[in-house]
Amino acid sequence: MIRYVVKRLIIIIPVIIALTFVVYSILYMAPGDPAQIILGNDYTEEAAAQVREDLGLDQPFIVQYFHYLGDLVRGDFGESYVSGESVGAQLFSRFPNTFKIVICAMIFCVAVGMPIGIWSAVRPNSIFSKVTMVIGLMGVSMPVFWLGLLLILFFAVHLGWFPASGMDDGWKSLVLPSLTVGANYMANTMRTTRSSMMEAIRQDYITTARAKGVREHDVIYDHALGNALMPTITVVGLNVGALLGGLVYCETVFSIPGTGRFLVESINKRDVPCVLGCLVIMAICVAVSNLIVDLIYAYIDPRIKAQYSGKGGRSK
Repeated sequence: MIRYVVKRLIIIIPVIIALTFVVYSILYMAPGDPAQIILGNDYTEEAAAQVREDLGLDQPFIVQYFHYLGDLVRGDFGESYVSGESVGAQLFSRFPNTFKIVICAMIFCVAVGMPIGIWSAVRPNSIFSKVTMVIGLMGVSMPVFWLGLLLILFFAVHLGWFPASGMDDGWKSLVLPSLTVGANYMANTMRTTRSSMMEAIRQDYITTARAKGVREHDVIYDHALGNALMPTITVVGLNVGALLGGLVYCETVFSIPGTGRFLVESINKRDVPCVLGCLVIMAICVAVSNLIVDLIYAYIDPRIKAQYSGKGGRSK
């Protein structure tokens, strides 16, 4: 298992290299001059030439890219073209806000979506199942920014229960952003759990367990749920990457100083080091979440664990 974890962590390296190369290439070919962004109103041809020489922007593209990659290996994300501040310092001051929202949204997805999906699969023809299916369709269909504005109007403006923006009110500041960004993925989790549970319940081993007199509670939670969880875990793991993308809108609506909002602002300003830094952090988060999902697979399914530990034998 340890060998497998190490291999997966090593795979993150070429993923980050490929990601940074593609993004660096796109930003390099995009119109605009970084020297003009840095100098602003003080722009002159002589000053711009000096800035390009200081930053190495007068060198060929491949040389610039490998210089950036070498700095990244040392943990240096560079300096912002606009503010001149360290990109790493700006990222690590914003990332905790993003991380808190992602964790709260994932807890909401799992704690609400999975129980509803299980119960609606056990009682597929009940009113509860039909109502939750409608709610699921609504959750999948609602745009993040639109739902965020509705929640602000109702819970912040009308009721005054939660703040409308910022992260200054502790846990209350996390409620509306987490609900906003998590609603869509909660609906996906619920629908996936429901469909996989209904498929598992129809299997022959479930019929056999019931014929043997096993309690319905044990049939559902001991026999069916373990096999039905695999697709749900996959969806939950993929939701982490989607959540990071959805936070771009969420953090903008709620004026939260997170990495998503920082990414949008950096793209608008063509601040290449900041854009690359945000994407590297997001890529690492997605890769680590996929690794955690694979480890959960191994915990749930002994056959997968045996393959990881090398005890499952080799196929011929």
